[in-house]
Amino acid sequence: MRIEQIYTGCLAQGAYYIHSAGESVIIDPLREVQPYLHRLEKDGVVLKYIFETHFHADFVSGHLDLSKKTGAPIVFGPTASPSFDCIIAEDNQLFTVGNVKIQVLHTPGHTMESTCYLLLDADGTPHSLFSGDTLFLGDVGRPDLAQKAAHLTQEDLAGLLYDSLLNKIMPLPNEVMVYPAHGAGSACGKNMMKETMDLLGHQKEMNYALNQPSKEAFIEAVLDGLLPPPSYFPMNVAMNKTGYESVDVVMGNGMRKLRVDAFEAAAESMDVVILDTRAPGEFANGFVPRSINIGIDGQFAPWVGSVLGDVKTPILLITAPGREEETAMRLTRVGFDHLLGHLSGGFETWAGAGKEVDTVNRISPQIFEAEWNKETYVLDVRKETEYAAEHVDEAYNKPLDSINSWFMEMDDSKPFYLHCAGGYRSMIAASILKSRGVHNFKEVDGGFAAIAKTQLPKTDFVCQSKLQKLL
Repeated sequence: MRIEQIYTGCLAQGAYYIHSAGESVIIDPLREVQPYLHRLEKDGVVLKYIFETHFHADFVSGHLDLSKKTGAPIVFGPTASPSFDCIIAEDNQLFTVGNVKIQVLHTPGHTMESTCYLLLDADGTPHSLFSGDTLFLGDVGRPDLAQKAAHLTQEDLAGLLYDSLLNKIMPLPNEVMVYPAHGAGSACGKNMMKETMDLLGHQKEMNYALNQPSKEAFIEAVLDGLLPPPSYFPMNVAMNKTGYESVDVVMGNGMRKLRVDAFEAAAESMDVVILDTRAPGEFANGFVPRSINIGIDGQFAPWVGSVLGDVKTPILLITAPGREEETAMRLTRVGFDHLLGHLSGGFETWAGAGKEVDTVNRISPQIFEAEWNKETYVLDVRKETEYAAEHVDEAYNKPLDSINSWFMEMDDSKPFYLHCAGGYRSMIAASILKSRGVHNFKEVDGGFAAIAKTQLPKTDFVCQSKLQKLL
């Protein structure tokens, strides 16, 4: 028996490949299925089942394409009702894979169909738990995503999650290895560890959610501090439940090369988003007007989902040369399938053709320090928790993930400064503001990490007294 965790850092997501005696299963596959097909061929094994722990919200699974290419059936847990053929397993049902078995443990709470899969070795001993979004390392799945579909409150779902953990997970042996669907950085939880696997016994000792004295205390603890989920989550759930375009077709569209004139003609539609995935510093020095910058080397896919919102948004791509395929694939992972193509040769071909170019006024923290005074308007686009820990005195907190709400109240006649923690999120914000006609600002290179090294006054006091003068 062999277990392989296939971890994708930009999504903080773990898929799992298990094989035994010539047969294999894959749990929660990503959208790009070719790597799995290579593994199967290399190992000389047959894919017997594709297990899904639930209808994922933060990414589009590869279950449909993988099933079509291999003939392996898709397995969901009890109560799942997808629009395609699959096996709806019964609670405690056993599936044989080579010399081992996989037991279905229905664990509603995160979603109603949420299911864990318990791997039993050749002797029938519990070996590993593939816990999906039911149990994370250091946390449990958020119970507020499926409330509308389930016609339940988040408190109701949290109560179901408590029962699932108490009755299905806690009785398992401490020696069982836990393999969750996500780790630190995922929006599916709030307190996840950076580790990606751990013994269940250790989780019983240190996971705050598993150490609450009562169901009522559990419900209060897991709901406390939850931020609103990204707007694209329901759309990904729908795609995973009802189906989607083949990844091969979507990638073919994304890899379509567009010369400057064709790109410009396509960009004239106001419904199109021009997505520039170069590094923030490169983008600041010059970009196609109205472009949105979300750097490929950051938390790319989640931020695309958060700020673009609608997965049906038509997208034109501008990337660093050679990164077109990577960019297209990472967009498909979160369901942004309406790719119109990419600018052949990247931004340099646009500039070389003498087309209009825009820039962001990016300044050093030293210049910011020299220009700052108590009347200076500063927007800090970090998370509320980051801002509350420490921020520039008199700065205002407007988190990037809610920019589509607060940008409408911006007054471009009043100059302001913009920063985040390191410069990645503030450049996203800067590009969105400029694309929507707000230009009268300076963005601080290096963000608060660099600002903290200056002599600028800092505080943890939250003040909103001047906010209405800017917004």
